[in-house]
Amino acid sequence: MKTTKKTKSKEEDATNDTTVVVNKHKVVLSNREKLYWPEDNITKGDMLDYYDAVADYILPYLENRPLSLKRNPNGMLDEGFYQKDAGDQAPEWINKINIHAESTDKTIHYIMCNNKAALLYVANLGCIEMNPWNSTSKKISHPSYMVIDIDPSPENSFDEVIETALTVKSILDKAGATCYCKTSGATGLHVYVPLAQKYNYDQAKDFGHIVAALTVEQLSEITTIERSLSKRDNRIYVDFLQNRTGQTLACAYSVRPKPGATVSAPLEWSEVKKGLSPSKFTIKNMLKRIQQKGDLFTGVLGKGIDLEKCLQKLEQ
Repeated sequence: MKTTKKTKSKEEDATNDTTVVVNKHKVVLSNREKLYWPEDNITKGDMLDYYDAVADYILPYLENRPLSLKRNPNGMLDEGFYQKDAGDQAPEWINKINIHAESTDKTIHYIMCNNKAALLYVANLGCIEMNPWNSTSKKISHPSYMVIDIDPSPENSFDEVIETALTVKSILDKAGATCYCKTSGATGLHVYVPLAQKYNYDQAKDFGHIVAALTVEQLSEITTIERSLSKRDNRIYVDFLQNRTGQTLACAYSVRPKPGATVSAPLEWSEVKKGLSPSKFTIKNMLKRIQQKGDLFTGVLGKGIDLEKCLQKLEQ
C-alpha cells in the first residue's frame, strides 16, 4: 500500500498480520496471503490493496450510509454470511448509526465507511463487497437515488440484459430523467437516477415501479416484474423493490465474490451495447480505467430530477 504506514511486530509476523496507520487510526490487516480467488491466484491482500488504491473514488458512495456487511472470510468460494450489527469488536473510532428494526424490535448498530481506515477495517473482515443503503444518516428516510436492478435468469444472455437497460434508459429519457449505468459485477446491470434526497422511499419505489412496468410492457417476452422465482419463467427480473428502506446493492467500484475478482463498474452509455462483458472489469484494471475516464458515476450524487415533471412527461 502506498498511502498507509505499515508497522509489524514479532507477534504479528507469527500470525501473518500487519498493522497499518490510516487516518491516524491503527487497522490490523490479517491473512493477506489467503487465496480469495483460488483459480485466479488473487489473495485477500490483493483485494485490500485494491480498496486502498480506489478509496478516494468509492468512499463518496459509502460515506454516511449504513452498511450491510456481507462477509466471505474464506474468499469467493465461501457462501459467507450477512452481518448488520457492528458488534462489540468494532473499534470506537468507526462511525455508526443506530436504527430500530421493526421486524425484530431491536436496535441495529450499522457501520458507516466514512474514511479509508473504516473501508480497510470492513474489507479485512472478509467483506469482499460493499453494500450501502440508498440513503444517508443525514436524511435516512430519503434516498439519494432511485435504482433499477436488471437481474437476469441463468437462461438470459447478457445481450438481453443490455437491451433491457437501454429500454429503461429510453423510458427515463422520455421522462427527462438523467440516469447512469453500472455493471453489477456479476450478471446484471444497475440503472441509477439521482434524487438528491428530495423524495422519500415510497416515492422512489413508486417511480421505479412505473419505469419497470413500462419496460416489461415493451419487452414482455424477456422481462418481468414478478418477484417470485417460480413465476419469472426464465425472464429478466426488472427489480424496482430495491428502492425500499434498508435495501442494499453493491456500490460503484465494489469488488464482488465472483470469478476474476470482478468490480461493479460505472459505464458510459455508449459502452452499453452488444458485446459488453461485465467480466472485463476487475481489481486488476479498475484503477487504470478510473484514471483514464474519471469517476463516471459522480452525477448519481448530484442534482436530482424533478419527479413531478418526469411523471407528467411519461403520461403524455
